[in-house]
Amino acid sequence: MAEKQLMAHAVGEQMNLMALLKNVNVRVAKNGKQYLDLTFEDQSGEITGKFWDASAADIERFKAGRVVHLTGKREMYQGSPQVKINALRLANADEPQDPSEFVVHAPMKASEMEDELNQVVFEITNQVWNRIVRFLIAKHRDAFFTYPAAKHNHHAFEGGLAFHTLSILRLAHSVVKQYPTINAPLLYAGAILHDLGKVIELSGPVSTQYTVEGNLLGHISIVDGEIVSACNELKFDVHNENVVLLRHMILAHHGLMEYGSPVRPRLLEAEVLHQLDELDASIRMMTNAVENTTPGEFGERLFAMDGRSFYRPNAPETGSTSSQDDQK
Repeated sequence: MAEKQLMAHAVGEQMNLMALLKNVNVRVAKNGKQYLDLTFEDQSGEITGKFWDASAADIERFKAGRVVHLTGKREMYQGSPQVKINALRLANADEPQDPSEFVVHAPMKASEMEDELNQVVFEITNQVWNRIVRFLIAKHRDAFFTYPAAKHNHHAFEGGLAFHTLSILRLAHSVVKQYPTINAPLLYAGAILHDLGKVIELSGPVSTQYTVEGNLLGHISIVDGEIVSACNELKFDVHNENVVLLRHMILAHHGLMEYGSPVRPRLLEAEVLHQLDELDASIRMMTNAVENTTPGEFGERLFAMDGRSFYRPNAPETGSTSSQDDQK
């Protein structure tokens, strides 16, 4: 019988399973004793838990990236799921120990995502933007198709960066079809590069952490620097308007300065990219929360969505026939 995964457990249900320690933080409780603030992960998702009264040996033993055997009970705390830990130990020699077996993956293979992305690159008919995009994707190819798009929140899984990028490109195609005055090649080029800096900002798909450059510079500044570096390699004038427009797409894509963008969008295409980025990230976060919620209840509170929780209706699943239709 297959072992039940983390997010398959209902509130109040006992857990007895193998999981990956995705994140481990040493904290100090009000009583002065140290404890471990843990995030467990498997291919169903992730859940947090606290290991109280952690000894020096526990702190040395339970490191991020290690596979453990967890015994505990799923609970809810302040609107978020967590596990009350009863027992925790490292995996034995005869148990799974490969962290990659416990990482959530994108719903597409890397080769499939690369093929789809390459088709869009052909639509970037401006040669300056096309060559910069091709140069940077080739430079960071392996990381781009395997890294997550975030440590937490949206697309925080292996291949999430490329999958998030493709999602935005699909939305962009629909918007361009509806509004043909949009400069499609500029929008597509900006969409492909907007989060590319995360291959330097983040450590990778297993136990994802922010790197020193990620903490000190951030992915927006990083990818802007990558564009300038590409221009130097390709012998493009960084003051050329095409280069400036592309850099603006990247620098403005968070929309507001308080959200990390040094400038606000001042191009139609930059505003569209910002809105599509927000839309895709928000839908992914809400979908993940609702999928792990019992029908008829509200899910966990989402910090990135202003602390709101979202309701999962008891209504039939999408695509099924409603009772009203049955009465016709």
